[in-house]
Amino acid sequence: MENTEKLDCIVIGGGPAGLTAALYLARFERRFVVIDKGEPRAALIPESHNVPFFAQGIGGVEMLRRARDHAETYGARILSREATALASDGDGFTVGLRDANGGERTLRARFVLLASGVVDIPPRLADVDAAVLSGLVRYCPICDGYEAKGKRVGVIGRGACGLGEAKFIARTWGADVTLLSLDEPLSPEHPKLSALAEHDIDFVPVPIRSLARSGDGIEALGYDGAVHRFDIVYSAIGCDYRSGLATALGAAVNEAGALKVAAHAETTVPGLYAAGDVTEGLNQIVVGMGQAARAATHIHNRC
Repeated sequence: MENTEKLDCIVIGGGPAGLTAALYLARFERRFVVIDKGEPRAALIPESHNVPFFAQGIGGVEMLRRARDHAETYGARILSREATALASDGDGFTVGLRDANGGERTLRARFVLLASGVVDIPPRLADVDAAVLSGLVRYCPICDGYEAKGKRVGVIGRGACGLGEAKFIARTWGADVTLLSLDEPLSPEHPKLSALAEHDIDFVPVPIRSLARSGDGIEALGYDGAVHRFDIVYSAIGCDYRSGLATALGAAVNEAGALKVAAHAETTVPGLYAAGDVTEGLNQIVVGMGQAARAATHIHNRC
């Protein structure tokens, strides 16, 4: 593929949203490529049971493999590159790419679909990715809170910022939930903690210094030396939205950095679309896939 070739679309991101867009664009017989840095959030899913059609569950790596194979069946081209720059010239977009050896090139397209996702901010825990893959540390109670039933659950955040997740888990599944803070102490007088008793949520007053794996559980060490043991810890520390390429062009984001999109997943920059976790709204695989389908169809209809 020559750098001067102008494509219909460049999809940035090889997660569920990006690969769904690839499937649709390939079946529409559009000229496009997917730029995949190889760091999809979904790859850390040990086993998902809330994605339709996989009643027995499916791991993130296997899900991505199937989605990639499906898109490639129809001729989708997926490049293992990092998108380093995005520019608009009024007649389309130029995307700067870098490969694993540092080699650089550019590609041009009429439209760009950003499906770059988010990066979860991990708690302080050695080898945290391994803990995520084993299900001891989790980020999404909507995704796998059902599997936390009957277990002792810790929710860790900054101050009372984990309260929303703690309430969601406790009221939905009646789980044994304890709220943990990384920085400021917690007390019943805290203005945001009045709902704890209503949902039978416990809390640890002293901030947590660190987390450590202990057998088949997680231990939280407080600054007072106390050790609190949990079967599962949900991290409510937050995430970083990979929206920088779009915001550099002036795309609007919410206060968290998530891209704002219209009904067809177009950002406030004409011709620049976004789908999946990088957009504001519910961070769910099926939501991202739906956004990607809408975006790809809208792009096809504009070509």
